[in-house]
Amino acid sequence: MDIKRTVLWVVFSVSLLFLWDQWQRHNGQPSLFFPGATQTAPIATGPAASASATGASTDVPQATPAAAGSADAHAVPAAATAIKGEIVTVTTDVLKADIDTIGGELKRLELLKHKDTVDPTKNLVLFDSSANRTYLAETGLIGGPFPNHKSPFVALPGARALDSGNQVQLVLESEQGGVKLTKTFTFKRGDYTIDVKHTVTNASAAPIAPSLYLQLVRDGNKPEGEQRFVNTFTGASVYTEANKFQKFAFDKIENGKAEHALKADDGWFAVIQHYFVSAFIPQDKAPREIFTKKIATNLYAVGNILPLGTIAPGASATMDARLYSGPEESSILEATAPGLELVKDYGWLTIIAKPIFWLMTQIHKVLGNWGWTIIALTVLIKLAFFPLSAASYRSMAKMKKVTPKMTEIRERFKADPQKMNQAMMTLYKTEKINPLGGCLPIVVQIPVFISLYWVLLASVEIRNAPWLGWIHDLAAPDPFYILPVVMAVSMFIQTKLNPTPPDPMQAKVMMFMPLIFSVMFFFFPSGLVLYWVTNNVLSIAQQYVITRKMDGGKK
Repeated sequence: MDIKRTVLWVVFSVSLLFLWDQWQRHNGQPSLFFPGATQTAPIATGPAASASATGASTDVPQATPAAAGSADAHAVPAAATAIKGEIVTVTTDVLKADIDTIGGELKRLELLKHKDTVDPTKNLVLFDSSANRTYLAETGLIGGPFPNHKSPFVALPGARALDSGNQVQLVLESEQGGVKLTKTFTFKRGDYTIDVKHTVTNASAAPIAPSLYLQLVRDGNKPEGEQRFVNTFTGASVYTEANKFQKFAFDKIENGKAEHALKADDGWFAVIQHYFVSAFIPQDKAPREIFTKKIATNLYAVGNILPLGTIAPGASATMDARLYSGPEESSILEATAPGLELVKDYGWLTIIAKPIFWLMTQIHKVLGNWGWTIIALTVLIKLAFFPLSAASYRSMAKMKKVTPKMTEIRERFKADPQKMNQAMMTLYKTEKINPLGGCLPIVVQIPVFISLYWVLLASVEIRNAPWLGWIHDLAAPDPFYILPVVMAVSMFIQTKLNPTPPDPMQAKVMMFMPLIFSVMFFFFPSGLVLYWVTNNVLSIAQQYVITRKMDGGKK
């Protein structure tokens, strides 16, 4: 039974410390513990990759007959794509957007309040169309030879920055075959949401039945600067009131296995990466088709097709939508659209993780520093589990006292395992020891500690947030490895306080565990390491006090 106790202790430690392993979501499906990680499609190389990187191979979505009406779906003639466009830059206090007059395509989006992961001297660029990244927002019409995201638009004169106002608009117009599409982008102060209004005017002599498409296009690569030993989800997602939140990795789209709702009249679709999300939110109660598709090698799209109905000659139709592109801050996401906060997906641990995150935000309102918030939160959780932890440490203290007797029994009956087990059981009964007493209280706490781990890993609030001294970013590894070294020392002390396993091999494994795990912590975000250090220090203090009391009681 002592072997089982030790094995359970090791399993517990591994469960807490190897959270980065492949227990996370595979291919966008729920995992046992973590909803975040998945595998992505391979990085594209060669001519196909070059073409997709420029966005030149992105296709116009094709609607079903139900969505397109009686008209056939057509792409813009190839000659239209050769027209040289103009990049119009719109700047607010929180973002800087580059929109191409070819197609009215959002080709670059810089978040002015968030620093780049690789180069903190630069701002984070979310949307991009460079050689290394393709991430675009595209809209247009189908159902006939109508303007789409490859058509030339004209930018109407107007302001391109907020200046002293609270909003700025960019209006683009394109006409083809007697059908004019007007795109109006509205940017607001302090807001990561861009209002995108589409107005279709039929100047032809016949009625038309166009459909509007909205789509997000992205390559399947992980964001640059992804930390080792920390896997997070990168992929697409959709939400409808009927089917709720669904997400799927890009390799699901690659293989045609992305299972999601096909039709709805509400909801949104999005592309998710660590800390950030881009989501198109069409107007409510507008029937739509939901699609995902592979556009080119390592290039994928998720989007909606929204029928605009029949538009008579001389008439117009309007469809409103919003594009949120920014940080995964729960309060902002909740206020933006129903269900959008679910992009911070904790899986089956959501019921525990959400209250933990709420408590963390309340503590931060008082302390004003995320590092001290992590420490205070860890202390509160430790206090909440004090009775369980105390029971566990008392059990381990008893086991430590009888370790010499257990070693003697093992030596005496090493040739007869059956008698050894009988003698061990007699010893446990005589000393009134439950060999699993040190593990079961800890097992109960595992879901809470895992939830806290995931909350810290998923919270964009700690990104670029300093603690003190040398820790300037709690989401980045400790630059001087001080916290990981303290973490290794604390684990070593805990090992010494625990009962020494009677088996020499088990004893060696327990001694080397702090060294093995400390290597991993050198690459963990410092906020996570700070949590583990705090938890270990509190555990050591609690275990030491309980052991001292039990020793004093015997004297």
